[in-house]
Parts: sequence; C-alpha cells; structure tokens
Amino acid sequence: MAKDEINAFLGAGTSYEGKLHFEGSVRIDGDFEGEVSSEGTLIIGQDAKVKGVIHVGQLVLSGNLRGTIEAREKVVLHRTAHLVGRVSTPSLVMEEGSVLEGQVSMGTMPAEALPETFAETAAETAESIASTDEQSPVQY
Repeated sequence: MAKDEINAFLGAGTSYEGKLHFEGSVRIDGDFEGEVSSEGTLIIGQDAKVKGVIHVGQLVLSGNLRGTIEAREKVVLHRTAHLVGRVSTPSLVMEEGSVLEGQVSMGTMPAEALPETFAETAAETAESIASTDEQSPVQY
C-alpha cells in the first residue's frame, strides 16, 4: 500500500461519534466527535467539523477542529483551516488565512502537560520572570 493512499473515508454528510484507530491515512469530510489515534496521517477536509482528542503521526487540516492534538511528526493548516485547542507537534506549517486559537507546544512536552488556561500560563511566566529578576545583578 502506498504511503499517501487513503485507507478510509468519512464523507460529507456523515456523522460519527466514538474512537477511531487506523493505520495509513484516513480522510474526514463529515462530522466526527471522539478520539482518534494512529501513527499515520489524519486528513480533515474543508467542510469537516471534528471535536475531540487527536493522537496521530501527521495532521492535515482544511476544515474545523476543536480539541487536543498531538502530532508526532507534523501539523499542516491549509488556508481554510480553523483550529481551536491545544497542539503539541515538532513541526507546524500554517498557510496564510488559516486560524489557530489556543496553545502550541513545539518541544518535547506532551499536550497533556500544557497548562489548562491562559491565566495559568501567565502566572507561571510572571513567577519565572520574578525569580529571574531576583537573581539578576543587572539593574534596569
């Protein structure tokens, strides 16, 4: 089977809830809510609406996605993509026009370890800056 070959397809007008496990590549053009796990590639089409927890090798997004995403290789957001949530990936590609609202981690930290809210992130950053200022001999 070719690497780029699509193994399964959830077409426009379909709706699915639950867990999706697959090998290779799967394309969703309908509505999906639940959990997706694979070492392969998840392709979300322009008219698709997906909500859930996504653990894949690669994510290619052209539609709407809300949730927690962990892509071990790469996330690609095409110009029609709208992603709301937390993303953890070593590589993020965004076309002009794509929308990403949320938190992005491009290091080795898994998405589950990211702070829940912006307030937590702001508080952690403020604490870090305060402790650095106390140790710094430089005066501003």
